Amino acid sequence: MKTNYMKISFAMMLGLAMAFTSCEKDDPDPDPDTNDTGNVIVTENITENTTWTSDKIYQLGARIAVESGVTLTIEAGTIIKGEAGTGPNATALLIAQGARLMAEGTAEAPIIFTSIADEITPEQVASGDFKSPNLDLTTNGYWGGVLIMGKAPISVAEGKTAQIEGIPVTDSNGRYGGDDPEDDSGVIKYISIRHGGSNIGDGNEINGLTLGGVGSGTIIENVEVVANQDDGIEWFGGTVNVKNAVVVYAGDDGMDADQGWNGTCENFVVIASDDHLFELDGIEGDKGDPSEIEKYGAYTFKNGYVIANSGDVTSSDLINLDPETFVHFENVFFTAIADGQQITLKGDATLPDGFLEGVNTSFTNVVLNVDDVAAYIDGTTTGISAGTAPANASAIDLSVFSWTWAHQAGLIVSW
Repeated sequence: MKTNYMKISFAMMLGLAMAFTSCEKDDPDPDPDTNDTGNVIVTENITENTTWTSDKIYQLGARIAVESGVTLTIEAGTIIKGEAGTGPNATALLIAQGARLMAEGTAEAPIIFTSIADEITPEQVASGDFKSPNLDLTTNGYWGGVLIMGKAPISVAEGKTAQIEGIPVTDSNGRYGGDDPEDDSGVIKYISIRHGGSNIGDGNEINGLTLGGVGSGTIIENVEVVANQDDGIEWFGGTVNVKNAVVVYAGDDGMDADQGWNGTCENFVVIASDDHLFELDGIEGDKGDPSEIEKYGAYTFKNGYVIANSGDVTSSDLINLDPETFVHFENVFFTAIADGQQITLKGDATLPDGFLEGVNTSFTNVVLNVDDVAAYIDGTTTGISAGTAPANASAIDLSVFSWTWAHQAGLIVSW
């Protein structure tokens, strides 16, 4: 009997050891673990086609990359929560070049990226309440953000590709840029990204939504970024268009563009960023060569409503441009403007003489809700006027933002 008992005990121990071994990090089994809250813990890169479903909360335990050739599908109404972390331990979702993110929420069931500290639940989202029950609209820096890497052209000092800020150079999934302006990184609709922008070192934080060399084949519509410690949305080159975007209380810039982005952001709202509402740069190649600037072309912000300040956040500037910035503003209304806030060029240059040859930046039907625009423009330019309403209010459709936390909090109301 003693011998048999020892054999049985050994078999049980062996079985337990095998069970524990099967849970190690290099386990080929793609099924993630769950914690005591029932959240699905994701700690490894996604290397095969995967679907995240709305009946679960997915908890990012690391920087998670969807690797090249792989598609991550996220169902409408799904909640993704990032754990706290800084530096190389900052949690984020990164879509690598050649990968695709199919995140198609709806106005009734948006996809929400937020912090593990946020107590929002699938049941709450299903009820139509998209507000955080415990974090306010200015709480930021709790996790990283969402980064999408594409193969569209970018302008950098050397070569055609670069490593995105916030991702260590040792991680090749952070490369972006190339020769395919129509590159397709997926479909992103009705997503809300909240409380992100954790510090990764030397005062550098992750943007709420980072678009690195993303191509025009990618569809991005109905996106909200709330309380990100760095910029709300930042474009690094590429050709992607964004439609129906909201940025609320960014800790740095509301919207930021660099490296020769050639796309359009249409029908948007920006509310009170800690720094610039718009920080807009041009190419990073030969900035003195008009043909180089023209090669990448201009980008456009069209049909926008901008609230420069609120009781919680005061912006430093309205629009901050580099001399090589090639951008068009069309039908954009700025309100709640404070004294000293301006549309300005960096450095000592003033509008419009500071622009380089070949840079035809323009303002068309841009209205500032002030008595006299002269004090709010660092220089002189045409296309900007004073007024109490947009030049074409009907072209700015605020009703499409009814699904956002910003609307549910009363920050966005229709005309």
